[in-house]
Amino acid sequence: MAASARGTMNLGVFFKNTGHHIAAWRHPDAQPDAGVNARHYVQCAITSERACFDFLFFADSAAVRDTKSYETLSRTAQYTAYFEPTTLLGALAMVTERIGLVSTATTSYNEPYHVARRFASLDWLSAGRAGWNVVTSGNAAEALNFGRDEHYGHAARYHRAREFVDVVRGLWDSWDDDAFLYDRESGRFFDPARLHVLDHQGEHFKVRGPLNVPRPPQGHPVIFQAGTSEDGRELAAATADAVFTSELTREDSRAYYKDVKSRMARHGRTPDQMRIMPGCTVFCAPTEAEARERYEHMQSLIDPVVGRAYIADLLSLDLSDCDIDGPLPDRPSPRSEQGTFRNVMNLSRRDGLSIRQIYQRLAGSHGKLCLVGSTTQVADVMQDWFESEACDGFILQPSTMPGDLDHLAATLVPELQGRGLHRTAYEGTTLRSHLGLARPASRYKQPA
Repeated sequence: MAASARGTMNLGVFFKNTGHHIAAWRHPDAQPDAGVNARHYVQCAITSERACFDFLFFADSAAVRDTKSYETLSRTAQYTAYFEPTTLLGALAMVTERIGLVSTATTSYNEPYHVARRFASLDWLSAGRAGWNVVTSGNAAEALNFGRDEHYGHAARYHRAREFVDVVRGLWDSWDDDAFLYDRESGRFFDPARLHVLDHQGEHFKVRGPLNVPRPPQGHPVIFQAGTSEDGRELAAATADAVFTSELTREDSRAYYKDVKSRMARHGRTPDQMRIMPGCTVFCAPTEAEARERYEHMQSLIDPVVGRAYIADLLSLDLSDCDIDGPLPDRPSPRSEQGTFRNVMNLSRRDGLSIRQIYQRLAGSHGKLCLVGSTTQVADVMQDWFESEACDGFILQPSTMPGDLDHLAATLVPELQGRGLHRTAYEGTTLRSHLGLARPASRYKQPA
């Protein structure tokens, strides 16, 4: 295909310790102790910056994954031992210069002041490269670590999240950009007229402020969000600068893209103030046959016990009594109103898949898009999605790390660069500049 009329797409890379494939830690191209291996992350961050990705993205959970059997959990590397990501990103800020640094922090089990301070600090440490992925927590076990017997209800935690984000943004505006004078001669460290006390009193939070960190270099660190439910879409339309999505077909992604961007107007926003980026795991090689071989080798490493447990967790369904070669049961789930649940159930029914076939289809990409083909074929699909406004770019999910990340940087990235779809050098220095997003004005800024 020729270069796209839309220009370059946005490309991030999702870091998940040993890799995104559920059996990644068993592959020789993975670093088994990656979750707590700082050198591993430094190596991967440097590789990603050389490939000129927009950002690194880290998920997080404040609990070991809940399970009926730790024997099952012991067979996977992805839910147990890994660094708290904002701490890690502070370290990675010291060994990188341009790439964005994005981390998850839950609104269900944090306080707004903590989050505002951490991400403002990260934005200063990185000279304007921080992003906050807003989640309401998908791991119900987190509740048990924070004085609760059960997780907040779906609607309640999104209502809390909306207020939480507003408070965080208000705290980021505690100081005008020019509030700090550092004037030795006059003895004035800052101008008190340029300090703003938030004094928020809402349904969920009471926060006076001000924040004890100056206004971040980006004004506000970039806000990411990943909800696909009705509540999640509305939160994204109101608050998100970038959205991490999970649609599995171009048609579904186009519908999502149109729906969420059309909601922005009622929140006083325009479509160009948001980037929508599906998660995507890629198995590519010079030929389709070689790519298929790489994919099938990874699939062969999936432990059936882990595969079934993965789908059970994804859907919040008890599948322990189900035939792994039979269909998904028709049972109620607390996630029945959420987008991921609907996507998986629709896929199962449409294609008549067994539980085994479902985990083989989804476990390699954690329920997101998976592309298998020659490097040219994969780039064709990505360009097609981008040009048809199914997305503004992709968040790549390496199947193994560092192995597959190195492979994508050496093969797929040059193919996209050759088509004019990906930069060959950074032009800006902040995450907002990489994403083409304007720096927000302070809520206290007076009209000209």
